[in-house]
Amino acid sequence: MICVPIVANNNNDAIHDMECASKIADAVELRIDYIHDLNLRQILGKCTKPVIVTNRPVREGGKFRGTEEERLQLLKQAIQLQADYVDIEHDSIRNVKKNGNALFAASKTKIIVSYHNFRETPENLSEIYNTLFQSGADIVKIVTHANSITDNIKIYQLLQQSKIPIISFCMGEYGIISRILYKIFGSYLTFASLQKGKESAPGQINIEELLNRYNIKNQNKHTAVYGLIGNPVSHSISPVIHNALFKEIGMNCVYVPFKVDEIGRFISEFKKLNISGYSVTIPHKESIINYLDDADPIAKKIGAVNTVVNKNNRLIGFNTDLEAAVTVLAEVANVSGHTAADACFKNKHVTIIGAGGVARAIAFGLKMYGADITLVSRNHNRMQSLAGEVGCSFTNKNGLQNLETDIFVNATPVGMYPSINETPVDRKLLKPNMIVFDTIYNPPETKLIKDAKEIGCKTVGGMPMFIRQAAAQFRLWTDTEPPLNIIENIAYNA
Repeated sequence: MICVPIVANNNNDAIHDMECASKIADAVELRIDYIHDLNLRQILGKCTKPVIVTNRPVREGGKFRGTEEERLQLLKQAIQLQADYVDIEHDSIRNVKKNGNALFAASKTKIIVSYHNFRETPENLSEIYNTLFQSGADIVKIVTHANSITDNIKIYQLLQQSKIPIISFCMGEYGIISRILYKIFGSYLTFASLQKGKESAPGQINIEELLNRYNIKNQNKHTAVYGLIGNPVSHSISPVIHNALFKEIGMNCVYVPFKVDEIGRFISEFKKLNISGYSVTIPHKESIINYLDDADPIAKKIGAVNTVVNKNNRLIGFNTDLEAAVTVLAEVANVSGHTAADACFKNKHVTIIGAGGVARAIAFGLKMYGADITLVSRNHNRMQSLAGEVGCSFTNKNGLQNLETDIFVNATPVGMYPSINETPVDRKLLKPNMIVFDTIYNPPETKLIKDAKEIGCKTVGGMPMFIRQAAAQFRLWTDTEPPLNIIENIAYNA
């Protein structure tokens, strides 16, 4: 069940928003602590979908500033008016029930007893659950703040042990997945804002995004979960592409963003969820290889993984960046096929800025075709180490002042959204006979690419590479060849 909270500050707007939400949501939550001219009877009379009445005090993240007696009296009124659900805080349920047995007995209202922690996801969730369960709740609600992606696993394990319906998820950016995967986790419902700017808690996604991007209506306990490991991940269009592909092909799958700080802990904890596959991006492409069960020969040689496949509970790493990068560079040079690529890159001087996962894939890939490669990076130790592995030269950024190269590659995040006015190299150093390749896909045309076009260089942005590596990932996960034209349309629209 998807529930939209109504956070309007006046009676008329609350009724309007409730009517809008009722067209697409399964239920609404009436946050009466927001409404300054409340007419509860009038609003409840307009409800066409199940309604949860909530009157949250400031101590629990709400806006009600009257006395506790006044606050609880409004909740009792909601019960008298036969609201479908009333949310009562765990430290208030006794006061509401005090001398109120007749009120509860005469009402059809289901009581949600709730606990909120806006600081953390505590270790004693089972203890908290038992306290709420013993209060006589019809539904238990436990909502915490995630300080790490692995806090979601605590919520998942709590949901698995519940004896009665339970609403539970994590707030904040790290907790977004628990909102999207609520059916797979086992939560009674999830909350979604009516639109951006009308959230009632941090990390709340708007309902259109849940319905359209994550196809949440069609999720169930058998839905296969895939996702993007990285930090940051909010800028990525991978969820748009892969979820659209799953929908187009009719697969019961969903793709979500995993904002990960500690890669080893994440891999260990999320084995409990049996995730079907991952994309991997900055900064984990190299470090993740140490926590996988195996990797294919190319990924091992490069020392970087951008794709993980779960094969019978064994996590296997792959690298689809190499082939994607070589392909798009060959295309911009107007050649195709391995023989032509040999001729295209052999003895050509290639300058690569960066020494991370993407730089590794491109350096190893072009070296295979005989390119003469020079690495440039601010991280001298990493650059020197990669140069030794690839068998190529390296220089510091001052070495760019006399840039003489056939192919120039940016494999750093410089110029990526939101820093779209930055560029890794002064345009004065670019020359018309160069091929300039920027691996950044957001924005599709970076400042580097704009500068290079104006100078007369042949250019290729990161989107063509991104599209090809995404198609290869999809193929590895599903054994299905995705339509490249559909990926292109989705990617550029996104």
